[in-house]
Amino acid sequence: MARRSSQNIWVLILLMLAGVVLGGFIGSALGGISALSWLNYGSSFGLSSPLVLDLGVLTLQFGLTIRFTIAGIIGIVLAFFIYRKM
Repeated sequence: MARRSSQNIWVLILLMLAGVVLGGFIGSALGGISALSWLNYGSSFGLSSPLVLDLGVLTLQFGLTIRFTIAGIIGIVLAFFIYRKM
């Protein structure tokens, strides 16, 4: 029974990730339309410029920015409802 529930968690995570990606895409695509510009409203946080580690021979860059938009949150909610219907 534990294996079945862990598989369900992965399905939920994948659906929510797909909801965020599709919601963000739809929000940025429809952000140019004045009546739907509120879908692209959101906030971002993280490293605005990448953190650079120069070791002489090897240079590593670390960066992470997360952007939450209204469309992304709607995508997460829709993904959760789709998961509950499955």
